[in-house]
Amino acid sequence: MPDSNEIDTGRILVVENDPDLAASIEMILGDSGEGHEVEICDDGSVAFEKASDPEQFFDLVLTGFRLSGMGGLELLSRLRESSPMRPVVLMAASSGADLAIEAIKLGAYDFLLKPFDSDILLDVARRAIRASRSMQSPVSLGKPDREKSNGRGEQPALNGSCPAMQTVYKDIGRLAPTDVTVLVMGETGSGKELVATALYQHSSRSDRPFVAVNCGAIPENLLESELFGHVRGAFTGATTDRIGRFQQADSGTLFLDEIGDIPLPVQVKLLRVLQEGIVQPLGSDREVEVDVRIVAATHQPLPDLITRGEFREDLYYRINSAQITLPPLRERGDDIKQLIRIFAKDSGSRFGVPAPAFPANILKRLKSHPWPGNVRELKNVISRIVLRGRGFDPTIELVESVLEQQSASAPDGDEIAGSDNGFASIISPSLRRAIEQAREDGKSDLHAQLVTELERQMISTALELSGGHLGKVCDWLGISRVTLRKKMSAFEMDTRKASA
Repeated sequence: MPDSNEIDTGRILVVENDPDLAASIEMILGDSGEGHEVEICDDGSVAFEKASDPEQFFDLVLTGFRLSGMGGLELLSRLRESSPMRPVVLMAASSGADLAIEAIKLGAYDFLLKPFDSDILLDVARRAIRASRSMQSPVSLGKPDREKSNGRGEQPALNGSCPAMQTVYKDIGRLAPTDVTVLVMGETGSGKELVATALYQHSSRSDRPFVAVNCGAIPENLLESELFGHVRGAFTGATTDRIGRFQQADSGTLFLDEIGDIPLPVQVKLLRVLQEGIVQPLGSDREVEVDVRIVAATHQPLPDLITRGEFREDLYYRINSAQITLPPLRERGDDIKQLIRIFAKDSGSRFGVPAPAFPANILKRLKSHPWPGNVRELKNVISRIVLRGRGFDPTIELVESVLEQQSASAPDGDEIAGSDNGFASIISPSLRRAIEQAREDGKSDLHAQLVTELERQMISTALELSGGHLGKVCDWLGISRVTLRKKMSAFEMDTRKASA
């Protein structure tokens, strides 16, 4: 599977009998907005035929409730039977909880109450397409399988033949067929989400949803709503009902990444869900039953958090029914050489240049690097080497330059492992120098200058790393194509050289 943020644009079938709403959705999601390929249909029966046609693959079906030919609930039910790995989102004007619950029971990925905000639509579409790709991109264990590639040049794979990785493969094979809760341990960048995806794909729930949540990336005041959902009016800004990730993953698998970052009040509610299989959306007195297999992951030593009073001991034992531990890259021996060759080939394909060969002295230098960011950091370094070398075999000077650049742009040790201050630790020294200089010079426009330069460098770097792929840049930065093109125009960047 590609990195969770590396999601290309997708094909979306919109089934809606209101032409104005359909046109609005197409404008938001289509070429003039997010850049997805959108097809409009106003008849449920015709939509089912289109979605069932293997020649017209759709990543997501977004359907209304009242349709001619076949109603929205029937369309949802039949689509889930024929293509269980494709997300279906139901839109309806009714605010009744019964309809939303029925839709989720039938397997809807999400439920949108009309009228809905464009940001909500964009967020649901991104998450649904990401879930679709996760479910349908097979994770290879031990070696890449090009016949099962995800169609975007890279095969999601857990590579390596060292004894520790062989143990990981065996653990996946042993635990995947069961419903036992699994805790995946490993440093940041070591491949924990790939393990979770492999557990899902080899399980009896592989034809049901796979939903991933990065608990450390969601603000504390929003995490409870994200996991359990909320009803309209539950808090300021809750203008519509919203189902949580547990309901989205019902009958499937929920991956809770960085579970050690969950605050204690939410841990109490999470424990109840795991014990009783019941969620209660924020602001609601209605309890909803869910059947979800949990895979959790963390880079933190949870027993230490328990000792400090930051993690509940009863929750720890509930999620730690079985454990898989990923080794850090620095302890994987010659696996590094294998990964370098794989990443070089993938990067060459992505950038349209030959895959370079890495001489013995270069391999030795890379093997000696500590790799605090593990496989993710190695992949990024090799990508930069291939991009800057334009396909030629790298020199030791190029490698040292890339490693120096990587070290300068990334925090080390515990910071790279995901502490709250990791990003701040990178930029704080530079900000301090800039503010002190502005104070000496008597300048008053520093804020605008810093924000503008940060945006410029952020977009420029993302364009470089993506090979000019606008879709990847949008998803990495979490902005729409309209916003990206406006920024590029303002910064006098040539949009004609970028790819869709």
